[in-house]
Amino acid sequence: MAEIKVPELAESISEGTIAKWLKNIGDHVEKGEYLVELETDKVNIEIISDFSGITAEQKASEGDIVTVGETIAIIDESGEGPVPAPESEQAEPITDTTKLERKVAQQEKGTNQSADSSNQRPIASPAARRLAREKGVNLNEIPTIDPLGRIRKQDVTSYQQESNNNLKSAPKKEFEPTKREESKPIIYERMSRRRQTIAKRLVEVQQTAAMLTTFNEIDLTAVMDLRKRRKDKFFEEHDVRLGFMSFFTKASVAALKKFPYLNAEIQGDQLLIKKFYDIGIAVAVEDGLVVPVVRDADRKSFAEIEQDIMELADKAKTNKLALKDLHGGTFTITNGGVFGSLLSTPILNGPQVGILGMHKIQLRPVAIDKDRMENRPMMYVALSYDHRIVDGKEAVSFLSKIKELLEDPENLLLEG
Repeated sequence: MAEIKVPELAESISEGTIAKWLKNIGDHVEKGEYLVELETDKVNIEIISDFSGITAEQKASEGDIVTVGETIAIIDESGEGPVPAPESEQAEPITDTTKLERKVAQQEKGTNQSADSSNQRPIASPAARRLAREKGVNLNEIPTIDPLGRIRKQDVTSYQQESNNNLKSAPKKEFEPTKREESKPIIYERMSRRRQTIAKRLVEVQQTAAMLTTFNEIDLTAVMDLRKRRKDKFFEEHDVRLGFMSFFTKASVAALKKFPYLNAEIQGDQLLIKKFYDIGIAVAVEDGLVVPVVRDADRKSFAEIEQDIMELADKAKTNKLALKDLHGGTFTITNGGVFGSLLSTPILNGPQVGILGMHKIQLRPVAIDKDRMENRPMMYVALSYDHRIVDGKEAVSFLSKIKELLEDPENLLLEG
């Protein structure tokens, strides 16, 4: 028998959640073949089998939390199939005498328990734990007839049915919901580990940072004209499309060089000012938001930036991002405009102290001079920043610099 253990994930990640078993008990698995999908705080990782054989045992169920080094599966290299259950877990004829003996054993077990036993982790099968989690039932409250005190799936079902019956027979309260309220559907859905991490980090940022947002608007006429003139030749030469993100990335890097506190972070009572420019690009995926990083954006051409963004976005949407793709980042750009957002206040991606929010491009009448008005492609942009480090003047100037560069994009070629 060979053990499959949770591998080392990353320096800051010590546990994950079993998202999906890719092989069931009894399935044949080849060495190097994917066995289980593990959901971590940042990405989903597919764990491979280091052995060939039959999946004999799964020691954790989907939804269970497992730690690095923990054994999660047993592979039978002989190919003889699943490990038989211990005698105590094998099915046995249920008679009235058996029920009575189990009941007495359970009562004796309950009598001998210490006062704080309710705080101990109950013994339960993986199926029982999963069902209890889905139904919102506390395992500590579920009685069992098993002589070893192990809670089975049928114990959870029986307990829930009994609880429902008790609720139906309970005296009615003064307030009675209307038939319309009773018929309203309610669906309970478990938050993914990534969603939980996103929620936790966003709340932490709002509680620890003095976050403020400043706004401006950019006339993108020049950028759109430049893209229209160069897009075909750009694609022929580089096999990648010239998008807006490379312009905004280049402009952000130039502005960060001029206003370095927006490329810093707080460490205790010190400021860590970074002289490298790893720009995070927020990408929306099915179960949340991930921020892969374009490394050394100051050293890359428009084509290299567009290529990096395209590859990272594809990896994000196919769940192929590696932890190294997400690590670090000195400043973040997020584009709510692709979903139609006209204006928003982006939340900082801690420990970074600045995030640039792009929005929908919309034709709006703009005064060219005292006598002329023109419809121009305008975009509202937002800069959220940590006021502990960045003053309002610096933040407004940073955003004005980005506006200046994008309204005359040829200036980006002159910025070092």
